[in-house]
Amino acid sequence: MRKTMIGRMILLAVCTSMGFWDMAAHAADAGWNGKVEAPHYQERIFPPWQHGANNPTVKKGLNFTVPEVDDLADFHGNLDHPQLVIFVGGNYFFAMAPLVAAFEKKYPELKGKIYYETLPPGILIRQMQQGNTITVGNMTWTVQPDVFAAGLKKVNGLIRQGFVRGPAVPYVTNDLTIMIPKGNPAQIETLRDLGRPGIRLSMPDPRWEGVARQIQISLRKAGGPALERKIYDTKVKNGETILTHIHHRQTPLFLMQGLADAGVTWKSEAIFQEQSGHPISNIPIPAKDNTTAIYAAAVTKGALHPKWAQDWVNFLRSPVALQIFERYGFKPYHDVK
Repeated sequence: MRKTMIGRMILLAVCTSMGFWDMAAHAADAGWNGKVEAPHYQERIFPPWQHGANNPTVKKGLNFTVPEVDDLADFHGNLDHPQLVIFVGGNYFFAMAPLVAAFEKKYPELKGKIYYETLPPGILIRQMQQGNTITVGNMTWTVQPDVFAAGLKKVNGLIRQGFVRGPAVPYVTNDLTIMIPKGNPAQIETLRDLGRPGIRLSMPDPRWEGVARQIQISLRKAGGPALERKIYDTKVKNGETILTHIHHRQTPLFLMQGLADAGVTWKSEAIFQEQSGHPISNIPIPAKDNTTAIYAAAVTKGALHPKWAQDWVNFLRSPVALQIFERYGFKPYHDVK
């Protein structure tokens, strides 16, 4: 007993002499909530979620990916003389791996020579406006896109601005859903429930992501302008709504980390998360309150590989591609009445 007490006194003296308590206090003040050790987490919940399957490069060299630290989840392939460069809205990043594999099977001369980015359309457009140059962390690179794919209205807008050559080719549609943690701890049932006090939301920022406009339309359908204001104004101001920069990555991550109770996403994103075995589920939104997106693609102005670009655009409407999209809940465009 006495030895134990002496040991504790020695430990206290050592900690005090090392300024341990000052360090802990400083850590708390710095926003670390008093944690002075590395977090313990399951790496698999951090992107990239497909374990390298979304990288079409053949020779990958050294694999140095550290989740939450060094991770370029939405940039795929090799920048060394690609023969096809695709800029595609990020909400079907998970479908790109099988799509590229199927395209390479049809055109084997392109194997390992496709590069693509799956950022939100608004960010991709800003990259194009900046001379196709982007900086992530300490790395800057420039790449000329051959294809731009996003919502039909967004693609038509770029055609009018002169960034993309027409026509825009539509190929699939998608509907919204409410993404939630598995088990639905907040007991959310409808869009109106998202306005309840205390419900923490992860929602796309309208400045970056076109899906925000579709979500706002659905919120007005379900609860009028008051519900939209509550979620995109009141809750933003009081901290209950987090506005994301990259919704397809941040929202599922926030849900799995317990930082949010729900977020409205495309149905395909929730299906992918469930198929991946992540603790994610979703609540369907009735047709009367839902909003449908039409996806389209077009060849960019100044494309360096216009033939391959047009082949990719045509491929997106093929039976092989549509079967891949249907795995994640997309519907062929021609099925829309």
